[in-house]
Amino acid sequence: MPEVELEFFGAARTVTGSMHLLHIDGKTVSMDCGLFQGRRNDAAEKNRKFPIRSDQIDSVLLSHAHIDHSGKIPALVKHGFTGPIYATPATADLCEIMLADSAHIQQEDARFWNERRARSPKDHIQPLYGPEDAKQACQQFKRVPYDRPFQFAEDSYATFIEAGHILGSACIFVEIEGPKPVKLLYTGDLGRFDVPILRDPACPLPDVDYLITETTYANRRHHNPTHMKEQLVRVIEQTRAAGGKVVIPSFSVGRTQTVAYYLTQALHEGMLEPLPIYVDSPLSVNATEVFKKHPECYDEAAADFWQAKGDIFGKKFIQYITDVNDSKALNHRDEPCVIIASSGMCEAGRIKHHLKNNVEDEANTVVIVGFMAQNTLGRRIVERREELKIYGRMYRLLCRVEILNGFSAHADRDELTRALAPLAPKLKAAFCVHGEGPQPEAMKEIFHEAGCAEVHIPAPGHKFPLS
Repeated sequence: MPEVELEFFGAARTVTGSMHLLHIDGKTVSMDCGLFQGRRNDAAEKNRKFPIRSDQIDSVLLSHAHIDHSGKIPALVKHGFTGPIYATPATADLCEIMLADSAHIQQEDARFWNERRARSPKDHIQPLYGPEDAKQACQQFKRVPYDRPFQFAEDSYATFIEAGHILGSACIFVEIEGPKPVKLLYTGDLGRFDVPILRDPACPLPDVDYLITETTYANRRHHNPTHMKEQLVRVIEQTRAAGGKVVIPSFSVGRTQTVAYYLTQALHEGMLEPLPIYVDSPLSVNATEVFKKHPECYDEAAADFWQAKGDIFGKKFIQYITDVNDSKALNHRDEPCVIIASSGMCEAGRIKHHLKNNVEDEANTVVIVGFMAQNTLGRRIVERREELKIYGRMYRLLCRVEILNGFSAHADRDELTRALAPLAPKLKAAFCVHGEGPQPEAMKEIFHEAGCAEVHIPAPGHKFPLS
């Protein structure tokens, strides 16, 4: 019988840097390999560490392309990983642009620090990885469609199952053969039901012995996603009446396309009077092109809208900006408009420029449409701090802040219960990850109530034998 052990490293008792190791008879497989996002010093320290040497990892099973799940793969490659990276075709295509963008950010961050902050050459930092590392990583991807089992190690098979979180996202179903076979399901980030563009998460999920699940919103209930378009239109019209701008920090992959889809629908339906709308992010522009390549991931409503209108992301109504001078020109526009820019947690990218230029004007509105991790600028906006530190200077937060949680791409308590509680009675153990504070405990309670007695909230470094 093969010896199987789970080891937890990233996104254990926190929500970023996902990495969970599966040791099978001397072989090691990493389920996800993501960047930790948070305070600079914490992130720098954690992102330069791996639980074992990179060349000791045999393969990667990647749930989806978000950087907190995929962004450390080029560092893995840089330090000697040469194995295959298994992912759905859409995830692989998204990673081509996202890992290249991440490499650029790594280099620019190091350059900025070395030129502006380092007191002497000994304080200089090196980028975590560069463009060549990202390019090499993408060459190691193996594209596997949904619902098609594939072998990733001896007597070990995996299947990607629709997770409904972002384009190409998957739950990873692992089957290890032997006299006492082991079945494991890793949810990655589980999406929501009845949200636009993407298909719903697969339901029912296969019965398994062990389950690793995210818990991001296990202690909360989201607003109904079907009302988000109306709420977004309401905020825009109120801000327009005040003569202000709407600034939306948005993840380049998934959230930006959802917001663009809603605005396109609202404009076609006459719910929203036309006004200038800008998506200011080269990565968002490239990601939208990837979305257009994969209509097989669309739900029925999005596919029908695509057939009827020819474009679900509003090229007729929305200006997609890549040039930096066009981005800077938005700072000088006085009329009401909507600016959608990355990054989602406001820690990097063009959104920081738009925030520093707009948060001190009471007529403006910042709309939060996604989760903001602890110790990020986005979280400080959610908490409505009186002052915000942006590029080393303090700015007063005088604008309105609207939080539209219905846009979240993560399942909430009810949706996690709907998807995962049916598995509980047959589970030998469940592991709650990708959550902070009370969230994993809330998921533990769900499992206990549903009939799973053994539920763990692993810390980094915890190991569990599977039998």
